[in-house]
Amino acid sequence: MKSPYFNEDHEMFRASVQQFVKKIKPQFETWEENHLIPKTIWGEMGEMGYLGLIYPEQYGGMAADFFTSVVLIEEIAKGGNTGFGTALGVHAYMATNHINHIGSEDLKQKYLVPSIKGDLLGAIAFTEPNAGSDLKGIKTYAVRDGDDYVINGSKTYITNGCMADYFVTLCKNEEGKFDLIVIEGDDKDGLTRNKLHKLGQYSSDTAEIFFQDVRVPATNLIGEAGKGFYYVMESFQLERLTAAISTCATIEFALQITLDFMHERVAFGKGLTEFQALRHRIANHYTELEATKQLAYHTAWLFENGVFAVKEASMAKLKATELANSIIADCLQLHGGAGYMEDYLIARLFRDVKVGTIYGGTSEIMRDIIAKMTVDAVHFKKVY
Repeated sequence: MKSPYFNEDHEMFRASVQQFVKKIKPQFETWEENHLIPKTIWGEMGEMGYLGLIYPEQYGGMAADFFTSVVLIEEIAKGGNTGFGTALGVHAYMATNHINHIGSEDLKQKYLVPSIKGDLLGAIAFTEPNAGSDLKGIKTYAVRDGDDYVINGSKTYITNGCMADYFVTLCKNEEGKFDLIVIEGDDKDGLTRNKLHKLGQYSSDTAEIFFQDVRVPATNLIGEAGKGFYYVMESFQLERLTAAISTCATIEFALQITLDFMHERVAFGKGLTEFQALRHRIANHYTELEATKQLAYHTAWLFENGVFAVKEASMAKLKATELANSIIADCLQLHGGAGYMEDYLIARLFRDVKVGTIYGGTSEIMRDIIAKMTVDAVHFKKVY
């Protein structure tokens, strides 16, 4: 049956991404062991056009519809390396998204164009040690000094933080409002990084960033002064939508490798897939996955059609990430003792998906947003 979301061009693109993932998959174990994705991979992805799917052709992008991005995000996730998908999402749908929407022409030429090529790697620097869900509590300050900003403060849990060439950074200005500023990531005077060691998603490097009297040209301001907080709040919808799409694909991958394992195992004289209790658990998992995937696809359709889908993006992110934790925990259980062994990929996935309910807005924050919109009839407006 013809899909309401995907056409023949999408499926041709899917086949090309699958081939790309198949080619690079042998490197995944090395990335996990090194806790780092080599920067050369971004150049390869840039050559394939994968880093600019949603961006205008004049900057090297593909100007493709959003479901082309859905295909890319899904197939990268089905490769089984969740850290890679996270790193891609931060670069191609978060850091560059701000510059594309509200950056000056100079910023687009300086950062967006080489980011689409894969010559530069971007990161977002919002979270601080005492300001995660409550970003209004940040203490990183940008003070205007002639033609520069002087920036002091720190950021933490920054994806791509060790390797990024630039950070789209949320700072407080002298008026107590918020600015978005591009800070180049070369280890200049006053900028230092500290690599963090995580429970999962080893391939995706994460860092603390420290700014001590770091000078940045005033032209690196993204958009209008004082509107940075609102820009960040709006961009979260795309972040949450891409997280939901990626997470659904990760669940699908986890179920498939679990079924592969069950088909090979025999207990009490018959295969694991012949036990009704286990079959029904798998049936329930696929049913919940399909319902969640359709919510994510509907939200992607709204996004493609210009709807500011705050409620739906929050719902999709909440449902997908919570579901991933429950289903993949059960997939590990269905592996038995093997599931507790690092030799089996399900153990890694079990660790990796936990962060989904934390980053990009915790599950608690998602519920609060949904409650505001459904219970209190709050309406959020776009600022881009």
